Amino acid sequence: MGSYIARYLQEVGEIATRIDQKQVQGIVEVLLETRNNNGRLFILGVGGSAGNATHAVNDFRKIANIESYTPTDNVSELTARVNDDGWDTSFSRWLEGSRLRKGDALMIFSVGGGNLEKNVSTNIVKALELARSVGAKITGIVGRDGGHTAKVGDAVVVIPTISDDTVTPHAESFQAVVWHMIVSNPALKANEMKWESTK
Repeated sequence: MGSYIARYLQEVGEIATRIDQKQVQGIVEVLLETRNNNGRLFILGVGGSAGNATHAVNDFRKIANIESYTPTDNVSELTARVNDDGWDTSFSRWLEGSRLRKGDALMIFSVGGGNLEKNVSTNIVKALELARSVGAKITGIVGRDGGHTAKVGDAVVVIPTISDDTVTPHAESFQAVVWHMIVSNPALKANEMKWESTK
């Protein structure tokens, strides 16, 4: 057991040093442009990444003053769309209902980034295609090779794979590390966080 703990923590350190800082800065710049243009941020994720999306919506709204939303916060609408229209279009139809437009931005949280050929996270792929068609910016924090998100995104952080048996926990954990780094960046931070403002 001890050897796994040591290896896992060693991988955390290695991943942190290999994060592409230019891509992180690219996301900061996209979000600055989005906020300056009164655009909105839509954060999409499935599974553990959906939980991260909820947390990140809170942070970007409260700390960075960016109007932000995620479809997975409304389970009634999401499940109705899955039931009536299908999983593949559940996110894209929600974005259509939100009138996704140029000036808005997507942020994708995903282990694989979406892949039509492998039939993985196809709802993310269709949301990305909608974003491209309307001219919305695409950002993401994803794992493995980044999938479709990395192929079409304007700024995408791909969490490096160190070991094949820890891809998911590291990808989902580092989503939080990276978005917290972004939202607390002095260029984006509009409001101080509680514990940083408490003397």
